[in-house]
Amino acid sequence: MPLGDDCHAWKKKTTDVKEKYDFKDVLGTGAFSEVVLAEEKRTQKLVAIKCIPKKALEGKENSIENEIAVLHKIKHANIVSLEEIFESKSHLYLVMQLVSGGELFDRIIEKGFYTEKDASKLIQQILDAVKYLHDMGIVHRDLKPENLLYYSMDEDSKIMISDFGLSKIEGSGSVMSTACGTPGYVAPEVLAQKPYSKAVDCWSIGVIAYILLCGYPPFYDENDAKLFEQILKAEYEFDSPYWDDISDSAKDFIVHLMEKDPNIRYTCEQALQHPWIAGDTALDKNIHESVSAQIKKNFAKSKWKQAFNATAVVRHMRRLQLGSSHEGPNPTLPSPCRSHLLMPEEDAEACSEGGCSQNVDGGADPLSNCTYRCHPTSRV
Repeated sequence: MPLGDDCHAWKKKTTDVKEKYDFKDVLGTGAFSEVVLAEEKRTQKLVAIKCIPKKALEGKENSIENEIAVLHKIKHANIVSLEEIFESKSHLYLVMQLVSGGELFDRIIEKGFYTEKDASKLIQQILDAVKYLHDMGIVHRDLKPENLLYYSMDEDSKIMISDFGLSKIEGSGSVMSTACGTPGYVAPEVLAQKPYSKAVDCWSIGVIAYILLCGYPPFYDENDAKLFEQILKAEYEFDSPYWDDISDSAKDFIVHLMEKDPNIRYTCEQALQHPWIAGDTALDKNIHESVSAQIKKNFAKSKWKQAFNATAVVRHMRRLQLGSSHEGPNPTLPSPCRSHLLMPEEDAEACSEGGCSQNVDGGADPLSNCTYRCHPTSRV
C-alpha cells in the first residue's frame, strides 16, 4: 500500500517532482535520506527537499506518516513549513521551507552583545509557536536548541522551530507515555515513564531558557543514570558566578517552567504573561562573554557537521546574484562559514555517540537531527 493511503486529509502528488523543481546541490546526506537545494522552475523560489528512499522506511512508515501529518497541519510564522509532498515508486519527497539563518548557538557566539532581553525575545517567539501547536493538540516532544534555526542572516531575523519527527497529535491514538526526546531536555515525567501531556514541552522551554542565560545545561553528568536521577528530582542550581548578574525575574520564570509537577508547571499561556516575557524585567546588561564561552565549552558539534555542505546554497545564490535578504521566501547567505540550513541530516556514527532522540518504536529516529552533543565537563 502506498504511504498515506489511510484517509489523511493531505494528498501526495504522484507527478515527477523534477517537472516542478530543478535539483541544484546536495545540502546534507544522512543514513536515511538526503536533503537537496532545489529551485521552483516557475517562481525561482528556493526550497529544501528531503528525499527519502522508501526502502529506508520499511517498518518506519508510521513514523514518517506522523511527521507529515503534523507538518501539514501547521501554519505559523515561527515554524518551518511543509509546502508539498511528492511520491514516486522509490522515493518520498518532502518540499520544505528553506531556512538559512543558522543555528541558535552559532548566532549567540557570533554576537558581540547579548543580553537577557535578547534571550527573552527568543523565548517569547518559541512560546508563541509552541502555544500554537498546543492549541492545535500537537505536542512537539523534542524541543532543544539545535531544533531552533534562524530564518535568515538578518540581524533581527525571527527564530524557527524545526524537526517534527517525534511530535504527537493528541487524541490521534495511544496515550503519550513513550520515553522519547533528548536526554538533558526531557521532562521528569517522561523519564518516569508516566503518561504525559503538553507540559513536557514547557519543561523543555525552561531548559532552553536556562541555557540561553548561562551557556551550560541545568543537568549534567557523564553517567546517564545519574543524569536521569537529577532530572527526576528536578535538581538544578543557579550557580555562582554564572548567575550572579541574571535577574531574579529570569530565575523565577525558569523555576515555574522547570517545575517537577506537570500539574502546576506553567503552560505556554502562563509563561507568555510572566513579567520576564511580557514586562520589562529582563535586563539589558551584556552577558555575551560568559554565555558564549560556556556554550563553546559545553556544546560541541557532532561529526555530521563536518561534512554538511552548507556552501552549496551560497554558490547557487551567488550565481543568481541575489541581493540582501528580507523576511521573504528567498533568504540569502553572505558567508559560507556561517551557513546552516533546514533539515540537517544525522550522521549514523554521531547518533551512536549519544544526543540522538529515539522514535516511538525504540530505534534511532531517521527524521530527527542531532546537531549538538552536550559535553558535561566541569565549568570551572
